[in-house]
Amino acid sequence: MTLEEKISHLQTTSMEQARAEGNAIIDSHREALEKVFEDHKAEALHQSETRIKAETRNARLALNQASAKSQLEIKRRQGTVQQELKDKIFKEALSLVEDYMKTEAYEDFLIRCIRQAKNFAGEDEIIIYINPSDEKKRSALENAARVTLTVSAEDFIGGIRAVIRSRNVLIDNSFRTQLRNEYDKFLFLGGDGIA
Repeated sequence: MTLEEKISHLQTTSMEQARAEGNAIIDSHREALEKVFEDHKAEALHQSETRIKAETRNARLALNQASAKSQLEIKRRQGTVQQELKDKIFKEALSLVEDYMKTEAYEDFLIRCIRQAKNFAGEDEIIIYINPSDEKKRSALENAARVTLTVSAEDFIGGIRAVIRSRNVLIDNSFRTQLRNEYDKFLFLGGDGIA
């Protein structure tokens, strides 16, 4: 083997070895980059899933808040409308009471209330008040019930009030009190029986 052949053989062997080492380095580097890429891809996927969950949670929370706010607004409006209707109903009821007070049945009602109060008092002293609007009926009521009546300084719409001081008792058959009690108890019931 000549020197040139030896040099050529050495050069070929060296080049093959260098290529093999270079390819091994490239393969090793490629594997490392692929591993970094896969790790990065997995981390990005994990972060996107976490972000999606957080955004979904935030969206649900915002939806629930908007829904609650809307329901409160609906209930507030409903309450306002119900209050307006309630006031209108009781205004009509007051008008009907005023019409009733112009009838003979109202005078009979007053006589019944006066007699009941008188019977309840028994032997105790009783002061029976009639409404100022009923002052014209006073003498007819006194004759029918055989009792002295006092015209109240306070307008209680109609009916009577009576006081038995010895027992510290107030008998209140006034329309104002009865209307107020009904007004306070009055509720609009929904279709499902819930107020």
